[in-house]
Amino acid sequence: MESSTSAILPFLVILLAVSYASSDSFQQNFYKCLNSHISVPLSTCFYTPDNPSFTPLLNSSAQNLRCLLPSVPKPELIFTPLVESDVQAAVICSKQLNMHLRIRSGGHDYEGLSYISEVETPFVVVDMSKLRSISVDIQGNSAWVEAGATVGELYYRIAEKSKIHGYPAGLCTSLGIGGHITGGAYGSMMRKYGLGADNVLDARIVDANGKILDRESMGEDLFWAIRGGGGGSFGILLSWKVKLVPVPETVTVFTVTKMLEEGATKILYKWQQVADKLDEDLFIRVITQVGNGAKEGEKTVSNSYNALFLGGVDRLLQIMGQGFPELGLQRKDCVEMSWLESVLYIAGYPSSVPPEVLLQGKSSFKNYFKAKSDFVKEPIPESGLEGIWKRFLEEDSPLMIWNPYGGMMSKIPESDIPFPHRNGTLFKIQYLTLWGDEDKESPGKHVDWVRKLYNYMSNYVSKFPREAYVNYRDLDLGMNKNGSTDFVQASVWGSKYFKNNFNRLVRIKTKVDPDNFFRHEQSIPTLPTAAKQ
Repeated sequence: MESSTSAILPFLVILLAVSYASSDSFQQNFYKCLNSHISVPLSTCFYTPDNPSFTPLLNSSAQNLRCLLPSVPKPELIFTPLVESDVQAAVICSKQLNMHLRIRSGGHDYEGLSYISEVETPFVVVDMSKLRSISVDIQGNSAWVEAGATVGELYYRIAEKSKIHGYPAGLCTSLGIGGHITGGAYGSMMRKYGLGADNVLDARIVDANGKILDRESMGEDLFWAIRGGGGGSFGILLSWKVKLVPVPETVTVFTVTKMLEEGATKILYKWQQVADKLDEDLFIRVITQVGNGAKEGEKTVSNSYNALFLGGVDRLLQIMGQGFPELGLQRKDCVEMSWLESVLYIAGYPSSVPPEVLLQGKSSFKNYFKAKSDFVKEPIPESGLEGIWKRFLEEDSPLMIWNPYGGMMSKIPESDIPFPHRNGTLFKIQYLTLWGDEDKESPGKHVDWVRKLYNYMSNYVSKFPREAYVNYRDLDLGMNKNGSTDFVQASVWGSKYFKNNFNRLVRIKTKVDPDNFFRHEQSIPTLPTAAKQ
């Protein structure tokens, strides 16, 4: 036994030396190439694992701590471009040196595909966090916003210029605008104005050849694909030109919570029947959690109705009295405020927090979690809801969020942009299970729980395909293997995320990135070779 171990040890030392050497040369080659293309000192934007700033930067915007565990592959280096031409240099050098690239704008990415790679190593992360300028043009009803800025920063800069303008993007204020809009970007004004991606006028991207393109030079096909076709498949988003929308000077918010003991099941059944049909100025989402029951040691399920109304409390009470009296909304439940204050309210900030917190661009939500999504076309019966409650009471920290559709979401055609979940959708479900440090190395029971809940829900949600939201990436739906994207494999999750728009996305991908330079575990594939000819 001893002799075989002693024979193996030198071999391991050689292997380690080779891997360190290759890692060094990988970094050196990239460094040299970048150095020949950019003018700023690389010391300000080039981070290798031996740099003390590397780990804080890698962790900075990552929301899902599951993607930061030591066992998860880390990039060989992180590059933080300071100007657009730096991004071009990163693409040119990666292509020249045959290095795999990942692009991160906000890091909310549920499976961490913007900063980890399970299928290809070594890899480089281009982190867009230093490209965050925002230019608001109130007269032109538009704003240019760079990819690394957060939606909270954008909201703040709009409100700084006008109390009656807004933008209909995400509810979570630390989302990076670059990646957020590539998946659709829904928020509390979606029933009035559609998605963030429905309200884009122009964009600037770096394509697979390292060229900067705007809407005119990229053409309408590629411009269509980047507004909802998912991030990381078509290019690197530099900036969006977004269309501002009118908001009233005074909006109203409320949160009303109902426990099982207060008839929560019947109220939620009614919500399903009316949420998509209420006035499009009203957005009521439902947040389901487990809390303490009436008796000590008992658990119960709570449904919190969390709402934004684009108007004053008097009209809101009238609409609720006619359309959803079962909730029992009262004037004392409602708070009138500015649109910017409502952004903070919906994001879960305490009322004492000033709006300037939005300029920090920090995520207040960092957890170990696994998420999945569904779209619902018919109300789930009370018996089906009771089955959900039973399962919720078996898990430590389950969370479910139901977002209502209808309004403008029903009026925009499915093929308008790649995001296809439109008319006929009552609401979208997001399922999450969260766990703490004590379970970080063995999350199995929690992941199993959310998968079993997802299986249970199969009778109650969309079918053929069972739809999913691309911004809630879910690798359970399948993934590309070994750095290649297989069309047949990808069509499984592609049809769930994009329905009939998937084939058009594939055709565009084949045209603009035939070598599949921009790729990840669930990127859009190119057409098989025979189909290209």
